Amino acid sequence: MDAASSPYEVGLEKNQANFAQLSPLSFLARAADVFPDHPAVVHGSQKSTYRTFYNRSKQLASSLRKIGVRKADTVTVMLPNVPPMLEAHYGVPMTKAVLHSLNTRLDAQVIAFQLDHANTKVLITDREYAPVMKEALKLAKVKPVVIDYSDTEFPQAGERLGTLDYDEFVSSGDPEFEWSLPDDEWDAITLNYTSGTTGNPKGVVYHHRGAYLLAQANIITASMAKHPVYLWTLPMFHCNGWCFPWSMSVVAGTHVCLRWVRPKALWDALADEGVSHLCGAPIIMSTLLNAAPDDKRELLNKVEFFTAAAPPPESVLAAMSAAGFNVTHLYGLTEVYGPAVVNDWKTEWDELPAAEQAAKKARQGVRYIALEALSVLDPQTLEEVPSDGQTLGEVMFRGNVVMKGYLRNPEATSEAFAGGWFHSGDLGVLHPDGYVQLKDRSKDIIISGGENISSIEIEDVLYKHPDVMSAAVVARPDEKWGETPCAFIELRQGAEPSEQDITNFCRNHMANFKAPKTVIFTELPKTSTGKIQKFALREQAKNL
Repeated sequence: MDAASSPYEVGLEKNQANFAQLSPLSFLARAADVFPDHPAVVHGSQKSTYRTFYNRSKQLASSLRKIGVRKADTVTVMLPNVPPMLEAHYGVPMTKAVLHSLNTRLDAQVIAFQLDHANTKVLITDREYAPVMKEALKLAKVKPVVIDYSDTEFPQAGERLGTLDYDEFVSSGDPEFEWSLPDDEWDAITLNYTSGTTGNPKGVVYHHRGAYLLAQANIITASMAKHPVYLWTLPMFHCNGWCFPWSMSVVAGTHVCLRWVRPKALWDALADEGVSHLCGAPIIMSTLLNAAPDDKRELLNKVEFFTAAAPPPESVLAAMSAAGFNVTHLYGLTEVYGPAVVNDWKTEWDELPAAEQAAKKARQGVRYIALEALSVLDPQTLEEVPSDGQTLGEVMFRGNVVMKGYLRNPEATSEAFAGGWFHSGDLGVLHPDGYVQLKDRSKDIIISGGENISSIEIEDVLYKHPDVMSAAVVARPDEKWGETPCAFIELRQGAEPSEQDITNFCRNHMANFKAPKTVIFTELPKTSTGKIQKFALREQAKNL
């Protein structure tokens, strides 16, 4: 019997009554229906309810539609963690357009590339970033409609680049705008760019279905009860804030915006708003722990802290616990909507000696509930490596929270999905209990303050310096940033630049945060064929 003649199929087709496309947009609509007066967004002295949040999102969608935004158009935003960023996560896809969030730390050249590659139709930009955005718009071929956001809570002096003001633009929209679910849950909802580890960054496309599932999986993974209070330290431009802009609507939580992550503002928000959850890179832990005594506040409740990148050292975990935080380690990539792996802690591990607990915490963990499969495979045969905690393989993913693919890059997409798995490029081992642990990064990515930095990009800049004969960049462990770039340089004969000369040169040719924090002049170790032995340099960097 074929499917068409099965009694479970005949006369039991999908229809409007029994099927709807999955989209995280429905979460906000429900929250506004059920909890219209519950606090949704806090920004300084501004507080708005779910009724207001939903209405403003619809007004944004309405106004975008009025200026011609249609399905599959790209709306780009250059915003910090402020209310318009949250509104964009709903208002833009309500028009069936695609939201593209720019990393606020990028330089003008990279921003211009992304604007062109995304074919940006509308740009919403905060006045704080006016200088870099003005330069990027000059370099870009596209000429989007520019809408300036002026933060009335924290006014910025940057010039206006367009003719439209964000708040006026939103206010002119219809709060009763009739939006609809996507035509297909596979339709694109957002566009996020990788760090460009080999050449230009790649545009990672998310779909409504994946965003819906990952947003719910966050709630399950974080064991979030109704009405949590979430503090925004993780940039919303990073993998759409790991999908938490949508997650909070599932449980009608309160978003506490934080324009700048500064010690006093961080501690004040935690204490004054009764924060229950936050996500962040190791730099946030460092900021909290190293704050001046007068800036620290007593917390009345335990705060759940979710972090990615390198696992925190045992001493940091102990200090965070003493300060009132419970730290959970996550792992993922832009291509899997942010976090898709969690170090799911087992209660029996609480009885282990401290050193053994630290070893358990160092592992990346197991798959999210929304991820169908996670494993460590031989990249050539695609066979699973032995579960011995020793045999290296490539970490691979499969499921609904893997990206659609790379925008306008079928070759890279095909390569990433070879053999029916998403190839992460990260090398790791599989432990007997099924937990994955990373051991190296095949692309030599440096994760600094939660940001991915390509060692190849830095090396390309270093080789442009007239005094540099050979260069290699590796990650150096850093208590504050997690990792920082460490450059090993072999100089040309007679050259005598200083470390500062090299650092300044890099800063003049790339985003400042990517410049090496440590510069070592030395003869580089090489193989018999002349290839630089980076593994040896990594060991040196660890001991500096």
